[in-house]
Amino acid sequence: MNALLTMNPVLLALFATLFTWGMTALGASLVFFFKSINLRVLNMMLGFASGVMVAASFWSLLAPAIELAEESPFPAWFVAATGFAGGAAFLWLADRLLPHVHFSAHDGESEGIHTHLRRSILLVFSITLHNIPEGLAVGVAFGALSGAFGPEALLPAIAVALGIGIQNFPEGAAVSIPLRREGLSRTKAFFYGQASGIVEPVAGVLGALLVTLVRPVLPYALAFAAGAMIYVVVEELIPTAQEGDHESTDLATVGAILGFTAMMILDVALG
Repeated sequence: MNALLTMNPVLLALFATLFTWGMTALGASLVFFFKSINLRVLNMMLGFASGVMVAASFWSLLAPAIELAEESPFPAWFVAATGFAGGAAFLWLADRLLPHVHFSAHDGESEGIHTHLRRSILLVFSITLHNIPEGLAVGVAFGALSGAFGPEALLPAIAVALGIGIQNFPEGAAVSIPLRREGLSRTKAFFYGQASGIVEPVAGVLGALLVTLVRPVLPYALAFAAGAMIYVVVEELIPTAQEGDHESTDLATVGAILGFTAMMILDVALG
C-alpha cells in the first residue's frame, strides 16, 4: 500500500486500466472453449455489467463529484449536472458519428457515418465506443489522488478499477463469443474481443492527466464519466439484456441487482 501511495497517479491509472483491459481479454478467451453463448447467460452477464456501472456511477463518481463541488464557486448541483449532462452528450454525439452496429441489429443496419466496413468490425467499434467511459472513470478516480494522500483516497480508486474489471470479464465474453457466431475464427474473435478494451488504458491515462494538470475540473470530470457510463447502460446494455423470453429478461434483472450490490459493497467497504 505504501509503495502505491508514492507512485505517480497517472502511472497508477495506466496500471489500473491495463488490469481492466486484461479482464476483458480474459473474458474474451472463453471463445476458445465455447462457440455459442446461451441467451439467458448472456442477458444475466449484461445485466450484471449494467448493475456494476450504475453503482460505480453514483458511489465512485457522482457522490465524490458533488462533495468536491462544495469547494467550487458554483452550486454543487450545477457542477454535477453540467458534468453529467456533458458526459451523456459526448457519448450521444460519438454514437451518431462513429460507424458501428449493435449485436441486436439486423443485417445491413448500422449507426453513425455510412461505411462499407464488415459487420464484425462495426460490432467491435460499438463495444470500443462504450468502453471509453469505463477507462475514463478509472483514470479520473486515480487522477484525483494528485490532491489527496493516504489509503482513504487510494482505496476508492482501487474499488472503481476492481468493479470495472469484474464487469469487463463477462463483457469480453459477450463480445468474442457472438463474433465467433458471426463466422470469425476463434483467434480472430478473441483478438477483436480483447481489442475492444484497449481504449480503456488510453482513456484512463488521458483522464488522469487532465485532472492532475487542471485540478479544478476534477468534479466535472467525475460527473462527466458518470454521465457517459449511464448513457451506455441505458442506451445499449439494458435494452440488449431485455431481449428474449420472460425468463431471460428476469435473469437480466437479477444480474443487474447482483452487479449493483457487488459494486456497492466493494465501493462502500473500500471507500
